[in-house]
Order: sequence, then C-alpha cells, then structure tokens
Amino acid sequence: MQNNAYDVLKERGFISQCTHEDELRELMGKEKLTFYMGYDPTANSLTAGHLLTLMAHSHMQKAGHRLITLMGTGTGMIGDPSDRDDMRTVKSRDEVAHNIACFKKQFARFVEYGDGKAIMEENDWLLDLQLISFMRDYGVHFSVNKMLAAECYKSRLEGGLTAFEFTYMLMQAYDFVELYRRYGCKLQLGGSDQWSNVIAGVELLRKTEGVQAYGLTVNLLTTGAGQKMGKTAGNAVWLDAEKTSPYDFYQYWRNVDDSIVISNLKLLTFLPMEEIHEMQKWQGADLNRAKEILAYEITKIVHGADEAEKAQTSAKALFAGGGDMDSMPTTEISREQLGGGMNMLSFLELLKLIPSRGEGRRLIAQGGIKLNDEKIDNHDYTVEEKDFIDGFALVQKGKKIFHRGKLT
Repeated sequence: MQNNAYDVLKERGFISQCTHEDELRELMGKEKLTFYMGYDPTANSLTAGHLLTLMAHSHMQKAGHRLITLMGTGTGMIGDPSDRDDMRTVKSRDEVAHNIACFKKQFARFVEYGDGKAIMEENDWLLDLQLISFMRDYGVHFSVNKMLAAECYKSRLEGGLTAFEFTYMLMQAYDFVELYRRYGCKLQLGGSDQWSNVIAGVELLRKTEGVQAYGLTVNLLTTGAGQKMGKTAGNAVWLDAEKTSPYDFYQYWRNVDDSIVISNLKLLTFLPMEEIHEMQKWQGADLNRAKEILAYEITKIVHGADEAEKAQTSAKALFAGGGDMDSMPTTEISREQLGGGMNMLSFLELLKLIPSRGEGRRLIAQGGIKLNDEKIDNHDYTVEEKDFIDGFALVQKGKKIFHRGKLT
C-alpha cells in the first residue's frame, strides 16, 4: 500500500466521524479495501458541495483502494430526507436516468474506472424488491424508536415525515449488504449528515452477514458563514460548465471568505501539504494570491487546465481594466428580443443572474447591480441598444459575478 489513506484524509481535514477508528486506520494501511459512496441523482449536475467527497475518492484511489460509485437509481426515486424541511420532488424514472448519465460524465474527472480500480454501479436492485419479503428479512433489524431519534428524521417530525421517506434508511442500509455480497465491500463513505444512515448500514451488515463493516463520514463543505454549500436557488455552484461557466466557477473560489482559504486548499486541491502550510503564514496581498491559486487549482481539476488558464486570464484582465475577456460568461441577445428596450429585471433574468424578479429588486435596492460599471438604482431602468458598447453590455452582480450581454 502507498501512504495510509486514513492519515491523508485526517491531515487534510476530511474526516468527521468514523466507526472503529483504530481498526479501520490499520486496515487502510495494509489492505486494499473496497469502499462505496452513494449519490442520488436529484439534479442533472453535481455541485461544488460534492467536491469534497469526490476529492476523498481520489485520495483513497491514489492509496490503492477500490471505489464503488453507487448511483441512486432506486433511492433517487425516494430522495434522502436528511437536512430537509420538506419532501423532495419525486423524480420519474426517465429523469433519474438522465441525471445519472450527466453524473457519470463528471465523475470521470475524479475517478479512474475499470481494471479493478473503480466500479460504477446503480442500485436498481431496489426497484424489484418484494415489500413483505424485504420487511420480513431486513425490516425486523431496525428499531423505529432509534430511527426516529436519528438526526436525518428528527428535523422532519414536526412538519411531517412520510412513510415513503421513512424507508430511505432501510434502502441505503440494504445497499451496503448488496455491495458486500457482490464485491466484498466493507466500508461506506458519506457526508457528515449521513452518519445515521451509515451506522444503519454497518449494523445491518453485521446482523445479516456476520461481518465487521466500517463507516466513515467526511465534513460538509461550507461557506465562510458556515452554511452548507448546496443547491440553494440563486446560490448554486455547479460542476456542469453549461450551468456554471468555468469563469464564474473560478470567480466563486477567487472570492471565498479569507477564513476558509487554507481549509479549501487542503480539501479541494492536490497541492502538497508543505506548500499549504507555508500559505498559512500569508497575509494581505499574499492571501489574495492564495485565493488565485485555490481558484486556479479547483477549476483545473473540474474543467481542465485550458479553461482554468482562460478564466484566470479573463479575471485578471477584467480587474486591470482591459485585455481579452472572451471566456467571460456571455448571453446572446437579438435585436428582435431587445426591441425598443428591455426592463432591467427582464434583462437580468435573461442573463440568468437572478432566480426571481423579487431577488432582482432586492439586489438593485441594495446597490448590487452595475451596468457597464454604472450602478443601477432603479429596477424600472430600460436596457437599450446604446447600452451595448461595441456590441456588449457588461453586468456586474455584487462583487463577484460578471456577465456580458452580446447584441446580435
């Protein structure tokens, strides 16, 4: 085995909780373990919030362990109730299949599949389970009292938890059993909000197969304000270049809060820890340099070196007041669309800079929108052809987001 993967994950700040810590660390140092992590296809792209587990996969694979990426063909039909205030929108089989196909393309940047290195699997075995047989063989091992005390359910009890969602823990635990039987999988990874589900799988495997299994959760990726980085409307950072351009992706990381720059360098890049320890000493302008390194390295991992170079060059050119900005996100607008003029809120919606007109009004009222470097103070402002300088209208949202409208 190469470097002990447990030590690597620990040093970089991945590990939140772990069952049988000493035993698992020892195993990681001397055996090739098969481990898995599941992903429910609730959208057609992974988000920045998934980056942390994807990087954990890479470190585990580099250390010689075998990953099973489990796509939630079955569990995706229910949806994980963890960290939810309401029930997820139920997806059709066609939607689930489409989202999984999108996920698979993105995973290829982080994981090498085939030749015993990694396996892509789908839990479609859940679709054919017989209810009575399943509950008789597996449901008997679950205590409802313990399940209701789990964090993934507690937050939903007051608002209403459906029986449909209540079965999610059983389904995920059964996945672990199925993967052990098929591939000898003994370790499940998950986000820290999955701890209850992970423990349930470890326990079910012990009770049904009589084997010692292990569970490990990684810390959730959070913003500088400590909020979970997810898919909040208007605040999502997607790994799909069509949903979040490489330029916007770069800009997001270039503008993260000072307090999380070093932790993000540890978690989301492959830079040696020695280099990162040196950056911990940086202050002022040097800290901005660390942010540029962070943004470049993450963009390179997700979108490739060419796109990272373009994004970095465009960002520097923008703040220098000139240069090539061709890789800045651009939306084409025909003269027919523009007509005699377009309301600013409609213009922002067309550029996909706001999730709603109400949000647009709030941003403008707070001085958060600029057009060609001029602050817009009235949401009734009309964007006209004269606003397209040399064919382009540059919109700035807050301090971080830039977008061009191109008149065609």
